[in-house]
Amino acid sequence: MLQQTQVDRVLPKYAEWLEKYPTFQALAQAPEHDVTQTWRPLGYNIRPKRLQSIAREAVARYDGKLPADEDTLLSFKGIGQYTAGAIRSFAFRERAAILDTNVARVLFRVFVAKGDPKSHAMTKHLWSVSAAVLPRDVFDFNQALMDFGSMVCSARNPKCLVCPMSKSCRSYPYSASANSK
Repeated sequence: MLQQTQVDRVLPKYAEWLEKYPTFQALAQAPEHDVTQTWRPLGYNIRPKRLQSIAREAVARYDGKLPADEDTLLSFKGIGQYTAGAIRSFAFRERAAILDTNVARVLFRVFVAKGDPKSHAMTKHLWSVSAAVLPRDVFDFNQALMDFGSMVCSARNPKCLVCPMSKSCRSYPYSASANSK
């Protein structure tokens, strides 16, 4: 729910969603119209349909549980590399890389700083960087990295002068001079 949606908009819908659909079984059996209506007004209205499809597959094939292994997660329609990594990291506390917009920005600025940050080749490289920097306990690390990208290493006005990574950041000299203008 938090992908591309602000926390203050998500929290009440998240509580409502969990109340209505506390299990994969409940979501799988719910009328599609109810599922879609519960999701509104979060946008990206394909997501509730995909979530219900994932719930139905989990019930039918995996006894109502979401598998933890990457290949099986990726076999679900609607689960891509980022979502599989997030599920493995946050739900199963496995050592799995993630690469959302905020994480990609931090990794690009700190470790790369040259080239097109949105190119396919760069995205592939940033996935490998994300995997390489993972500590053993990724749950807190991945959440902190996403928050850091959102609050400190932000897209428009990064707070480079207070950034704890500025001394080793490859973008710091450029970001600091851009921020001081």
